[in-house]
Amino acid sequence: MMTDKIKSSYKFSKSFYDDALTQGKWWSKLYFKLLWGGVDDNEIARRVLGWIPDDFAGRMLDVPVGTAVFTTEKYGRMKQADITCLDYSHDMLEQAEYRFREAGISNIRTMQGDVGALPFEDGSFDIVLCMNGLHVFPDKDRAYSEILRTLKPSGELLACFYIAGEQKVADWLAKTVMTRMGWFTPPFDTASDVHRRLEPYYDILDFHVEGAMLYFRARKK
Repeated sequence: MMTDKIKSSYKFSKSFYDDALTQGKWWSKLYFKLLWGGVDDNEIARRVLGWIPDDFAGRMLDVPVGTAVFTTEKYGRMKQADITCLDYSHDMLEQAEYRFREAGISNIRTMQGDVGALPFEDGSFDIVLCMNGLHVFPDKDRAYSEILRTLKPSGELLACFYIAGEQKVADWLAKTVMTRMGWFTPPFDTASDVHRRLEPYYDILDFHVEGAMLYFRARKK
């Protein structure tokens, strides 16, 4: 099953996942330069997280939380927020929980779950943060639907992820290596596809493409 493949792929990659995303090693810097159009995941994460004020006092869902490599420092400053962090991979969750404990963050609840069947009431969250997730989710229609359902009216979806059609080398990598390993799951949206998904349900406040990555901020109508 595709979901089992996703779990095993992230278990396999847990020892080098953070270095790959944050360009913490020479090989990961080269990887992003040659295969992803020189995009800087660290900078994109800073911009996306910058849309959330440090004094945010509402309810937020982070799905998938991954290892929290980009978010732990930010969450340490969001002391008034009620944050729920969900991921399908137990291995990713364990690393995120360790980071939160080490940072002394106590206003976060972590849980294993599927974005296609979120265990929350309609309109539960003021913000849904979805970093490096929408290219992984097997049922993207269901993921978008569940995120929309659990957002409050005027709630915001903040996201960043791989999109097709921007970088030929990145598209080749996504379709072959990343899909075969279970890190990505086709079909992959283009920027236009994402725009069409959002327009009927959201006011699009920010929408940016860098290399093969898209990041956006959208407010539920």
